[in-house]
Amino acid sequence: MTKDFILASSSPQRKRLLEQIGFEPKEILAADIDESEKLHEKPLFYVRRMAREKALAVSALKKGENVLASDTIITVGLRIIHKSNTPEEQAQVMRLLSGRNHKVISAVCLVTKDGRVMEKVVTTRISMKRLNEEEIKDYVASNEWVGVCGYKIEGVLAGFVKNMVGSFTGVVGLPLYETRNLLIGAGIK
Repeated sequence: MTKDFILASSSPQRKRLLEQIGFEPKEILAADIDESEKLHEKPLFYVRRMAREKALAVSALKKGENVLASDTIITVGLRIIHKSNTPEEQAQVMRLLSGRNHKVISAVCLVTKDGRVMEKVVTTRISMKRLNEEEIKDYVASNEWVGVCGYKIEGVLAGFVKNMVGSFTGVVGLPLYETRNLLIGAGIK
């Protein structure tokens, strides 16, 4: 059964995660926004701004509707890892993450029918094993990284994660506990 909100994302993972907890959106409409970083913008501010801008962009098109948006990034220090465009770029990302601790930050934003903006941000810390060149080559060849920033935790890469502290679903792309609380808090049940 669909719920009274629009998902401002074309991510199949986000839709699947929402359905998993019984919150199927009544419509899906991806936001068309500029996702460029601002000069000296810190990762936490960037990911929060992206989620908010996506929600507000779709809300402007669908006035009087509840709109849910999310953004997820991987960071190494203050460096944001963006989606790779080529296998070579992805191999570089895997070398950067190899043997390192990094963070996955997910922001969720709900713009309600009456214009309220409600937000949550979740940070998950991940330790990845040191990857050899064959593991990197095999991961890149799997193409699981296509269309996501960095990697898909729910695939082959799960075997390389030594430790995770935080939200598994946040790493997948939508922290379900926080998202559910936002939706229920806005009266969407």
